Amino acid sequence: MTSTRYAFIKANWHADIVDQALAGFCDVIPAAQVDVFDVPGAFEMPLLARDLAESGRYAAVAAAALVVDGGIYRHDFVAQAVVDGLMRAGLDSGVPVLSVSLTPHHFQETDHHKAIYREHFVEKGREAARAALMIGQTRAGLNAEKAA
Repeated sequence: MTSTRYAFIKANWHADIVDQALAGFCDVIPAAQVDVFDVPGAFEMPLLARDLAESGRYAAVAAAALVVDGGIYRHDFVAQAVVDGLMRAGLDSGVPVLSVSLTPHHFQETDHHKAIYREHFVEKGREAARAALMIGQTRAGLNAEKAA
């Protein structure tokens, strides 16, 4: 039997923006089916994503973060490590692990930029939920074909 529960990990950095991805995710998948987990920042997401995926409780795991250029080159390394880690968590566990982790080229702590990214994260959350459902349906179809 396939789980109908979903895990959603969100980084606390820029929570006012990142939390909007969860809102979008729950526009597509009912909040009652979503377990939410907070982590300090993006770098902590892959380990928890792997643990959640391997738990067998979730049909998919989504992880959301905003990794911004704070004037040092480190953000590029963090963003790459996060995306690579999330992909590895999914491949190693066999459970879809979806990234709603964005690294904008230009982000400023202005009301204008914050509003743009809040709206963008809502849509990215919806896209992640639709992807989780689509991957689940496709894999279920493949499994049904194998069983036939």
